[in-house]
Amino acid sequence: MPSLSQAKSVGGVGAILVLLTAAPTVGSVLGIVGFVLMLVAIRDISQIVADKSIFSNMLVAVGLAIAAIVVGALVVIGSVLRFVGLRALGLGPNFNASTVPSGDWVGLVGSIILGLAALWVIMLVSAVYVRRTYRSMASKLGAGNFEAAGMLYLVGAATTIILVGFVLLLVAQVMVVVAFFSIEEKPPTLSGQPSQPKGASA
Repeated sequence: MPSLSQAKSVGGVGAILVLLTAAPTVGSVLGIVGFVLMLVAIRDISQIVADKSIFSNMLVAVGLAIAAIVVGALVVIGSVLRFVGLRALGLGPNFNASTVPSGDWVGLVGSIILGLAALWVIMLVSAVYVRRTYRSMASKLGAGNFEAAGMLYLVGAATTIILVGFVLLLVAQVMVVVAFFSIEEKPPTLSGQPSQPKGASA
């Protein structure tokens, strides 16, 4: 049976590594490793507090995020390839954008916007499940920082369309780091006492 102490350390380290995703060269590797560590920690916490929905909600969120990326990429790439097909071999050195009918450009831009919109909508639904996970963890562990992180993540996902959301997502991840390291090894909820989440709440 995993311990909260172990989950606290694994999750905290994983959350920090996720923050390093933007680091040059090895950032993507660190991000993936960190995310896997976070999943392990969340799975362990789900088992410790006997609430399977914590981990299952996160798995749904991950699945939706992957689906969003795939759908968005397929729509955008498909639109570009179709546009290239319409131009045949015209995208060579002598390609002149002014000779392309405006309707083709409108179709290309419209398709790309549609793909990005689909990605945004699915990612927003994914964020709802992330918030459910963190809200349950806040309730079961008495760690209100998870509740705050979940709310920030949801608002951030909703506002990525106006770019400010990316800053909120970064802040949310920082809050996740704080939340993991603030986990008590023996939360009141696991010792049979009523618990009031500590830390920020939303």
